[in-house]
Amino acid sequence: MAKILTGGVGKTEVAEAVRRLGLDGVEVTVSSDMDAALLLRAGRADYYLGTCHTGAGASLGVLVGLMGRPACHTFGRGVPSADEVAALLAEGKRVFGFALDRIDAVAPVLARALAVRPV
Repeated sequence: MAKILTGGVGKTEVAEAVRRLGLDGVEVTVSSDMDAALLLRAGRADYYLGTCHTGAGASLGVLVGLMGRPACHTFGRGVPSADEVAALLAEGKRVFGFALDRIDAVAPVLARALAVRPV
């Protein structure tokens, strides 16, 4: 089961977008960035999806500081392909940021990739 935390400006919208997919093996919880970092570090959660207006800074600021840059990736205002997400997961990325106005495009791609990834 992939345990996904959502945070940032659109945390509730991201959680709803993931839940609407009805994916088996995915549990999504709305969180704050500080709580998410602590849960990720303690192994009580697997992934974090954060949003801000640009997807480039505030979506991951606390997580980069507490988890380290190697665990984090921001898509900014871009929309990743399934292959791009799979490659990032293979590199060990667990924390993802993206722009608020890209939730409907990015959250499903990420959630589908996380649902089939062994944890």
